[in-house]
Parts: sequence; structure tokens; C-alpha cells
Amino acid sequence: MGTCHYMNYQHIEHAQVAALVGRGENDRAHAEAWGLPLYDSVTEANRLEQIDLFDVCVPTYLHKAIVLEALACKKPVICEKPIALHLKDAQEMFDAAQANGVQLYVAQVLQFTREVEWLHRIVDERLYGEPLDACFERLSQRPAWSQGNWLFDREKSGLLPFDLHVHDLDVMVSVFGRPDSVDYTACRRKGSEICDQYRIRYGYRNGPTVSAEAAWLNACIPFTARWRVYFERGMVICDEKGLTGYGADGQTTRFDVEDPVKVPCGINLPPSGWFLRELTHFVQCAEQNAPSDRVKKQQVLDVLSVLETIQ
Repeated sequence: MGTCHYMNYQHIEHAQVAALVGRGENDRAHAEAWGLPLYDSVTEANRLEQIDLFDVCVPTYLHKAIVLEALACKKPVICEKPIALHLKDAQEMFDAAQANGVQLYVAQVLQFTREVEWLHRIVDERLYGEPLDACFERLSQRPAWSQGNWLFDREKSGLLPFDLHVHDLDVMVSVFGRPDSVDYTACRRKGSEICDQYRIRYGYRNGPTVSAEAAWLNACIPFTARWRVYFERGMVICDEKGLTGYGADGQTTRFDVEDPVKVPCGINLPPSGWFLRELTHFVQCAEQNAPSDRVKKQQVLDVLSVLETIQ
């Protein structure tokens, strides 16, 4: 993810990557390739370079220590999702940001996709009336790209709910609010210690019924991410065809979700404008020492509080 962020910073006019922090062979290779100094710690980088913001792109279990170190330098921080594996740790990090007079931003990138931007507008403006039901699906083959298989260690990654389902849950919470109830089923292969697939139902007393499926499948399937929301006067579907609204009046709307600028990510995602819009937004917020209105603190905490109930 660090490579992805670096490549996108090259397209933000008023942002320049000043240094890298890391101790591994890959870190040294990237520093050499990009012509950047490499430091062993955030504190060292802050002392020897003119740093305005730290961007933390490390495995989840390392987030807390590094984020707290960066905040202690009184610098704003962007932290990749999920910010933490425990609600109390996330709260401690936000408290540290407040104590040091700086901001902490959590990189929930789906908030910066055209599709989710449209979903917010469709729901907020009631373009199809009240939302009644929603369904989210995010399926992947079993990941094989984590160093040392840390993704399969519950204490390091939080497993499938925290690493994969967090994307859709963040969207749900930002659009519909924190659910009032959570029920789920899960399956696993014989002899496996982790679940391969979850089906989750979220209940809202005064809102829609929301369901979700998330999976790391022992099958070489193409990555699948799609959702649909049923409203009083129509349905909106987001899939490989784009974002389409089907009105009860017979009108079909193809929403414009094309990215005007697409940046290669350097990871297993096609070029897009997602990360560029995300990082541009956070940089602009940091320049004003302002919190994000796209990924809000309470939203982040609500997502973690729900994830802690899914094992």
C-alpha cells in the first residue's frame, strides 16, 4: 500500500514525499529506486527532515505504536485501514491526536469512489425515496500476498472481517448509521482455524435491512465487489457494469462514475482515481488542521465496535 500512496502523491501538486521509514529489504529497495532517504524510525525522520505529515502504510498490528510515535512528534497522520483491531486502541490514538493538537485520518478509500459518493447523494436526497434494503458482497480468493502470512494471524490482522469486510461496513455505517443489531453465520474448511466466508445481517430499528457477504475463498475466483440498495421507488445496483438506477417509473439512469484521472496503484488493483482523491482530501485537511468530513472519527469507532462482535 505504501507504493500505491507514493505513486499517487506524485500527482498532488502541493505534496512531496520527503523520506521513508522502514527496516526491511523492500524498504531499502524502494528508497533507492525513488531517491529518498530511509530512516529506522518516525522520530528519526522527524528530527532530520522537514516533515509536515506522516502516512502509515504498515501491517495492521503495527499501526498503534507507529501512529502514536508520529502523533507525539505533533504531526498529522494518515493511517491505512483498519486503524486498529480494538476499539480502545483506536480511541487511544484519537485521544493522542487531540492531546497533541493534530489530526488523525483513516484511509477508508471507498469513501472516495464515485460510486459511494453517488450512494451518499442518492440516499441523502431521497432520489428514489427511503432505502428499504441493501446488500453488499465482497469476495476474494484466499490472499497470498502478505509477508509471513500475517493476514492469517487473528492477533495481527483481525482476519477477514477487519481486513476485507471493513470496506463495506464502513460504507454502511457512513450511509445508514451504526446498526442496532448484528447477526452472522460463517463457514470454514475442515482443519482450518479461520473462517472462509461470512454472511452478516445488520438490523436498523428505523432503517433498512442490510446484509453482507465477505469471503476469502479457497478457489481461484476473480475478485468481486458489488452492492445494491432497494428504495421505495427503485433500486440502485453497483457492479462490474457501473452504477445503475432502475426507477419504478421505468427510467434507467447510468450514473457517471468515470475517474477523470487514473493513477496506477502498483498493487493488485487497476488504475483509478480513488487514492488520488483520498490523499488529496487528507492533505488539504491537514493543511487546515481540520478533521475529515468524509471519514469521521465516530464513523471509524462505530465500525470497529461492530467488527469486534464478529469472530
